[in-house]
Amino acid sequence: MAGDLPSSVLFCCDHNAVRSPMAEGLMKKLHGQDIYVQSAGVYNDLEIDGFSIAVCQELGVELSRHKSRSFDEMQEWGDDLSGFDLIVALSPASQRRALELTRFFHLDVEYWPILDPTGLGTQRAEKLDSYRQARDQILQRMETRFGGAGE
Repeated sequence: MAGDLPSSVLFCCDHNAVRSPMAEGLMKKLHGQDIYVQSAGVYNDLEIDGFSIAVCQELGVELSRHKSRSFDEMQEWGDDLSGFDLIVALSPASQRRALELTRFFHLDVEYWPILDPTGLGTQRAEKLDSYRQARDQILQRMETRFGGAGE
């Protein structure tokens, strides 16, 4: 399956503040010249998470300008889900919502069970480790599914 690149991918999670922005940024770094990449959440009630920004910055991925958005906002703004070749859900709630929204489209929805790091750790170092673990899970799934940059 590696190297089988779709022309467009939408990553989604619960709030579009932690996992899906990380996935969007990482995918753009790996395949941004070849694939149209966006992200969304079931809800848009949180800003981009600072720990997500920090752990992606470690890999040269800039997330600080990310604006969270929901599936509903995407549709209001004219981003038609049927225009994507693939939706990758990073949480159970986003998988349910993606399947519900795409039930009339011929569109692949994949579920990648990625750790939700938001409630883990009490100290900054512990929290960063949890976010790195989620980031690295996303990156590993991405490289397995799509190959590394330039492959």
